[in-house]
Amino acid sequence: MEDPEFTSASFPITRIPRPQILLSRHLFPLANSLHSCSSTMNLPAATTSRQDPDALYMNDFWREVETIKQTQGSEGDDSSSSEASTPEEGEAEAEWLQDTGLSPLIGDQSPAEDNVFLLSTLTHTQAAAVQRRVDSYSRSLRKRGKQTTRDVRDIFTKASSITEVLLEENETEQKNNPSANTEHTQTSHTPGVPNISSSTDVFNTDVAYSEQAASRLKMCYMRKSHTAEHSGSLPTFQMHKGRLGVTRVSDLSPADMKQVLALVLIELTALCDVLDLDLKRNKAVKRKATESHLFGVALNTMLEHDQKMIPNTKVPLIMQAILTCLEKNGLETKGILRVSGSQARVKSLQQRLERDFYAGLFSWDDVNPHDASGLLKLFLRELPAPLLTAEYLPAFTAIQYIPDLKERLQALNLLILLLPEPNRHTLKALLEFLRKVASLENSNLMSLWNISTIMAPNLFLYRGNTSKIPEGCEKQVAEGTANLVMAMVHYQDLLWTVPSFLVSQVRKLNENSSKRYPFGDRRLRNFLRKIHADKDKAEKILTEPCKQVKIRTSHFLKDSLAVRLEEGTRAADVLQQFQKHLGQRSLQMVSAVGLIKCNNSLEFSNLDLYEVGGNITEHCLDPDTYLLDLYNANPNGEWVIKPRTKSRPVL
Repeated sequence: MEDPEFTSASFPITRIPRPQILLSRHLFPLANSLHSCSSTMNLPAATTSRQDPDALYMNDFWREVETIKQTQGSEGDDSSSSEASTPEEGEAEAEWLQDTGLSPLIGDQSPAEDNVFLLSTLTHTQAAAVQRRVDSYSRSLRKRGKQTTRDVRDIFTKASSITEVLLEENETEQKNNPSANTEHTQTSHTPGVPNISSSTDVFNTDVAYSEQAASRLKMCYMRKSHTAEHSGSLPTFQMHKGRLGVTRVSDLSPADMKQVLALVLIELTALCDVLDLDLKRNKAVKRKATESHLFGVALNTMLEHDQKMIPNTKVPLIMQAILTCLEKNGLETKGILRVSGSQARVKSLQQRLERDFYAGLFSWDDVNPHDASGLLKLFLRELPAPLLTAEYLPAFTAIQYIPDLKERLQALNLLILLLPEPNRHTLKALLEFLRKVASLENSNLMSLWNISTIMAPNLFLYRGNTSKIPEGCEKQVAEGTANLVMAMVHYQDLLWTVPSFLVSQVRKLNENSSKRYPFGDRRLRNFLRKIHADKDKAEKILTEPCKQVKIRTSHFLKDSLAVRLEEGTRAADVLQQFQKHLGQRSLQMVSAVGLIKCNNSLEFSNLDLYEVGGNITEHCLDPDTYLLDLYNANPNGEWVIKPRTKSRPVL
């Protein structure tokens, strides 16, 4: 549950943003129509191979498209759907500013403090992206003969003056404590090019992606095309783990994720600007509500029902049941996902599931694995909106045209963070299953490329949109979407992380917002700080070679755990110390609450160390987090040991 006080101090987030990415130089509309590929997929495999020998590896893709077409039959064109439309000129910019919490910039009044503080945390490329949208909105008003509410230079002049004050304070803090806040220093507004690791196999999240791309452009970095990724092994990227560890999506509280979402949209826009991609916005596609309970039901509606049965359910129960069936009986089945089950049996299973699933009367024991895979693909296709959402699907599709693989993954990382939470959790469950299938290629004869070409049509083709692929581009679009699915499966551990620079910006935003001081007395405040700076620094060196802190444990243990922080103290070390602490106490009380299982030894694998308060709402810490660095980054926060929240309940 979100903290009301924290939420009120945050900038407003009105709804999930809806971007569409279009290449400014080459426009490739999305392959949304099943009939647009009919000229290619109706060709026999032998004919296709004679015309284009390189097309053989795409046979699975076209075969899957043909299967989808036959399954849907005359229902291929859904008359109950409305085609996505492009907003009027200026409307896209207004919606973008609203979704990022910056709509007051185009209002009649001066920007609120929250908006100014947000601007003060942005990098150069992010601030430039905001200014372009405000400029574009003003131009659209002038074209329509309307007076602009305010000149954009006035907005950013005020923001810049406040930013200078904040930077002065940051510099003073860094002088007083040079080792403090190593996370923040990477994304500061200091002029010049960021210091980026020269290693091409490191996935660096300390520096904003848009700043990295801009730096490479300035250095005349020569990008290597990855159009033939299917033919060889994918390169390995090592996640750069700083001293504050890696933050997963599930590690942050909903209140902090609200802050992250707005910053992600700004960063994605800035990255697209640097890469010369035009970020547009589409309105959502609407479809009639279905009378079924499982297939054709919106994810959020399904989860509301499922959570009444099993609280905290993140993935629809029917999806979990299908994946469990496949993992139990189908992972080693030859041609799983490729070989289609009987359409009649799949239709019969669908009807039985609609009738018996929630009543607990359906048995999965006798379900053929190929029929189960057919149910999985049918579930994905029957969603009222695509799993990647109709709003974001064009953006996902356009990523394939980013030539550099690392930049493509960075954009993909940002887009996954922008997905609604039900879609993000369901997509993660699907990709984890697909990785298990690929890991058993020797048994099931399903390579990662085979899996990707089969699943791509089920994720990227959807009813309710009539846009066509340009003639001659079918093969290119098919390859691109398959490559994208392959990247999501192979690099999923990188993609479900919140970049460190975004966590840093959230911290700085919270710190700046909590100050709420008048800026007129800054000279006096800085003068007083300067008087005591050297004295405080000397006292810290003499009296604080290391720190001792108290870590609060869950309510079932009334005392706290005293920990002496040194340079090498990590979160994992604290959990080990907590294990020893419990070993000296009676385990009867602990076992009674079911938090720790005792079988002649202590197990605490379901406990984690959390950072709470200060400049973050709640943050589950990476075991490799160095706590002295975290203390310096958030000296006003406290640490709590408590059970980990399970993201996927066991059926």
